[in-house]
Amino acid sequence: MPIEVLEGESIPEGVPALLAAAHVLVLGYHEVPEQTATEQASEQYEGRATERLNEFAKMFEDAGATVETRLVFTHERQQTINRVILETDSRAVLVPGSVSAVEDVLVAVGGTVSLDRIAEVVGGLFGGGSARITLYHATGGEESNRSVSELLDALEDQLLEAGVGSHQIQTLVEQRDRPLAAIESAAEDYDVVVMGETDPSVATFVFGMPHDQVASQFLGPVLVVQRPPPEPDSDKTQR
Repeated sequence: MPIEVLEGESIPEGVPALLAAAHVLVLGYHEVPEQTATEQASEQYEGRATERLNEFAKMFEDAGATVETRLVFTHERQQTINRVILETDSRAVLVPGSVSAVEDVLVAVGGTVSLDRIAEVVGGLFGGGSARITLYHATGGEESNRSVSELLDALEDQLLEAGVGSHQIQTLVEQRDRPLAAIESAAEDYDVVVMGETDPSVATFVFGMPHDQVASQFLGPVLVVQRPPPEPDSDKTQR
């Protein structure tokens, strides 16, 4: 979970409880101007930033999570977050939002993230609990009913293996021209949204990444399941 430690950002209500069953990396960052050396910023602010970061970590520890922290001073916020995700092979990144209780979880199925990663995240957080989990897919009509059914059935099988009860799972398929808008609309009836990361496109440079668009409309927590790190180039590793 990335958080700006020196700009008044806080942990929204319900987030520690949401991640109580997780191993949480709290990435405290402070973005400094290009003309300021990160070493200089670290010397000036590290003490205060570390104190604040430890306060955040304790909130997750008190909820029952396993917690580690990392503090960085950076010129490029998103670049640093992406680097840490790859270094730690993080399964998901949280776009925080407040939630009072987690009773209904929307899992938007699609994109380029493998089903086993989604099942690992959803099963790890909600398996064995009472939360209702809806596997949601919005199709523009180019997919056959059979392919959609096979996709959702495959994820359901993996969720069952990950410890999610069959009574927790339901599926919902909607025929919509704009899948992203469909997710935003469907999310209104849920407490948490889980979705996979997507590849950047021309549209993302204009409107932002899909998960950011959903989070800006939904306001609750959005868990963005990450793709695994790229395999090392075998030719390079042999040299």
